[in-house]
Amino acid sequence: MSTPPSFDPTAPLPGPPDPWDAAPTPSLRPGPPFHMTDMIAAEPAMAARILRRLAGPDTSAAALADTIRAAIEAGDPVIVTGCGTSEHGALAVAAIVRDAARTARLGAAVVAAEQAFELDLVPSSHGLVIGVSHEGGTAATNAALEAARDAGRMTAVITVSGRSPAGALADIVVETEELDQDWCHTVGYLSPILAGAAIGAHLSGRPLDPAAVTDLLAAGARDEAAAEHIAAILADAPHTLVIASGSDRPAGRELTLKVEEASSLPSAYRDLETFLHGHLPATGPSTGLVLILTDRDRRAGRIARARQALAAARVIGLRTAAIVSAEVDAALASELTPAGRLVVPEAAGLPAPVAALVGSATPLQLLTERLARARGTNPDLIRRDDPIYLEAAQAADG
Repeated sequence: MSTPPSFDPTAPLPGPPDPWDAAPTPSLRPGPPFHMTDMIAAEPAMAARILRRLAGPDTSAAALADTIRAAIEAGDPVIVTGCGTSEHGALAVAAIVRDAARTARLGAAVVAAEQAFELDLVPSSHGLVIGVSHEGGTAATNAALEAARDAGRMTAVITVSGRSPAGALADIVVETEELDQDWCHTVGYLSPILAGAAIGAHLSGRPLDPAAVTDLLAAGARDEAAAEHIAAILADAPHTLVIASGSDRPAGRELTLKVEEASSLPSAYRDLETFLHGHLPATGPSTGLVLILTDRDRRAGRIARARQALAAARVIGLRTAAIVSAEVDAALASELTPAGRLVVPEAAGLPAPVAALVGSATPLQLLTERLARARGTNPDLIRRDDPIYLEAAQAADG
C-alpha cells in the first residue's frame, strides 16, 4: 500500500498529548494516501509492539487476566463495555476472553459485552466491568465505569493512556500507548483486540506469537486490487448489508460503521441467520452484500448456512462480496460472490477468535478505504469537513 515518503509504517505512532487531551482534528489530505491509509500500513508493526509490551508476567494485561480469573472463580460476571468502534472492540475482547476461559477450564464463565450507555443506566450489581475506549474520553463509557465504581464494582479499562479520564476511573489500566491518527478509528479498532489477545494469553496460559499476528495483518492488507474491484462494484449501491456469524460478528458490525463513517454509504449489519428471516424482500440487484466468514470454530455449519444465504442473494442479483479465510474460500463456489473476495490465511497457531478478529481487521479496513476513494470521500474526517455534519456532531455532544 502506497504511503507518503515521510511516513514510516514501522515506527511507533505518537501517544496522546501530555497533559492528556482529546486527539486534534486530522490534517486535511485532499486525496489518497489518507491518514487511514497510513494507519492500515502501520498496524502490523504496531501489533508486534503492543503484544510484546503486554506479554510479561508483571504487565497490566497479566494483572487483568488474574482479576478476570478471580471474578470467574467467584461466580461473578465479566462485562466488557464501550461505544461505537470501541463497542465492537468490547465485543471482540469478550469473545477472546470467553475462549481463553474455556481453554483454562474455568467452568461456567459469564463474559459478556454491553453497550456503555445502557450499562450506565442499569449498572451491574456485581462482577468486573472492563471499559474499552481508545482515547479514554468517551462520555458514555466513562459514565458506565463511574457507575460501576460507585456501586463497588472492580473496574478496568483498555485505552491509549492511563492519563486519560477513563484511566482515572479504573483499578487496572491496560495501555495501548499508540494513538490513531484518523477519526475513522482504524488503530482504535485493532488496539483493543490486541490487548484482549494478550489478556487471553495470560488467562489461558497459551503464549501468543507476535510474528503470527503481524504476518496475518500484513496478509490481510495485501490484495489491494481485489479491494478496489469490490469497492468499484459497491460504490454506487444505495445501501449495503454486512452479514457474519460467531466471532466474525464484531467485524461485521465494525465494517458497517466504517462504511458509513468513511464513505457515507448507508449500511446495516445482520447476523447470518437473521438475514434470512424477512430481510431479503427489501433487497434487489442494486443492494450490496458483504459476508465475513473467517471463524474456524464450528465452521462447517457456518459455511453451510452462508452458502444458502449467498445462493438466495444470487437469485435476487445482489452485488455480493466476501471477506473469508482460505479454507472458506475453497468451500464456496466463486459464482456466489460475483463482486469478489478478500481472502486471508487460516493462522491455525492463533486461538480461533483471535485468528478471526485479527484476520478480518485489515481487509475490512482496506475495503473501507477503497470505498472512500471510489465514492470521492475523505475517510479521515468522517464528514466533519462538511459544516452541516460538524454542526450535527456538536449538537450530539450537547
